Amino acid sequence: MSQLSAKKKILVIINPISGTAKKKNLPEIINRLIDKDIFDIQILYSRYKGEATEIVSSKLADNYTYFVAVGGDGTVNEIAKALIGTEGIMGILPIGSGNGLARHLQIPLSLEKAIQVINKQKHQAIDYGLINEVPFFCCCGVGFDAHIGHMFSQAKSRGFSGYIKTTVREYMNYKPEVYRLTVDNNKATEHKAFLITFANGSQYGNNAHIAPLADIKDGKLDICILSPFRLFKAPAIGASLFFKNIDRSSHMHTEKASRVLLERAAEGVIHFDGEPCMMGKRLEISVIHKGLNILVP
Repeated sequence: MSQLSAKKKILVIINPISGTAKKKNLPEIINRLIDKDIFDIQILYSRYKGEATEIVSSKLADNYTYFVAVGGDGTVNEIAKALIGTEGIMGILPIGSGNGLARHLQIPLSLEKAIQVINKQKHQAIDYGLINEVPFFCCCGVGFDAHIGHMFSQAKSRGFSGYIKTTVREYMNYKPEVYRLTVDNNKATEHKAFLITFANGSQYGNNAHIAPLADIKDGKLDICILSPFRLFKAPAIGASLFFKNIDRSSHMHTEKASRVLLERAAEGVIHFDGEPCMMGKRLEISVIHKGLNILVP
């Protein structure tokens, strides 16, 4: 067997519009730092939304073992959903705006250090979630955060500062909704909520921890129900996300579940892994235990 054929085939997909960093030299840096004694590498750029999923699906048949997402949580989602239930192993080089899944898994934000994680080839199986059969890997939800995600997706500027500006502006006019939840086939309950998040990982991104105790391998989602609060409490609640203690707030109710039915008065925006989209009045959320193989430190 030749040395080349003995190597493991690795596909690296770069999202050229993810995050705020310049990506001109990324292929050169990745090529230089990846271990060529282990890997036979191919590097591609995705050209449109959804193409990364198509590429991975086609490359699985070409005996590729490793698939690396170079981008943020949206890029991770596109590649990961093509790998669920397969023998493919995912890596992440986090260069997105939030990098929620990478941060939860403690994958370094330094490109050089993240490539070393790939070179070491240590992997584990993690859970993923479904919302109306759409896969998510970090969080999904409804309410204010979904509304902000929708507004932010239409903004001209990206990055954390832009997200904060959008949040402050939209808070003043936001009207909390009433949601009906059926958790693990128990009796339905109604909640007037500022937001409801279903967390597989612990955070949205940028170290904003909505579910500090979430375990990405426990076969459960953390349901995080934040009730409406007065404006003067907003700074403290916002800060608690970053201090990893929002679960102790009197406005937050958290419980674990493997399956949830959420019903609301009208269709509206939801978010999954930072991506907003419209969904209907009835949302079915569930978790698939250890359905994705991923490289970790």
